[in-house]
Amino acid sequence: MHPSHEPNGRLTALGNQLIEIHLWLREELARLRTSLDSPGADLRSSPDLRAHCLGFCAALTRHHGGEDGGAFRVLAEREPALRPVLAELAEDHQVVAGILRRIEELTADPTAGREVRAELDGLAALLESHFSYEEKKLVAALNAVNREAGDTVELLGVPLPDEGAPTMDPRGTGRR
Repeated sequence: MHPSHEPNGRLTALGNQLIEIHLWLREELARLRTSLDSPGADLRSSPDLRAHCLGFCAALTRHHGGEDGGAFRVLAEREPALRPVLAELAEDHQVVAGILRRIEELTADPTAGREVRAELDGLAALLESHFSYEEKKLVAALNAVNREAGDTVELLGVPLPDEGAPTMDPRGTGRR
């Protein structure tokens, strides 16, 4: 059974789905950072490593875009007191987007493995703080959102990770 479903088949609340997506993104970022630390890991000799990096960047971009245009919009309408928090989180999304652009530019240079790793380290620190703050401030409000507001992809930008070991598709198109 998928962890996002309760025994009666009812979907888990949206806030809990947000946590699942964040866990998946944390795991993918950790896998990517570990891959760059492997002996012989090189963007030149490993197109899969480059594809994984670009796939992660694309998934994180979709997630934040989904939140900005979906969940944050819905929460701003339903919970006006959250608007300052949502504005802060949207600003974080812009900072993350800048880091992701730098990572994407760096991956074009096959000798930039160390620079990519340094950017990923900074991204990991920022995302940990961002995800924790977002979860603390929004999970309860998201759990109160009913299904008529939209599905996980519409509101959070990406589908829930599949049961088992969700991984990035090396082509950067999503999970495999």
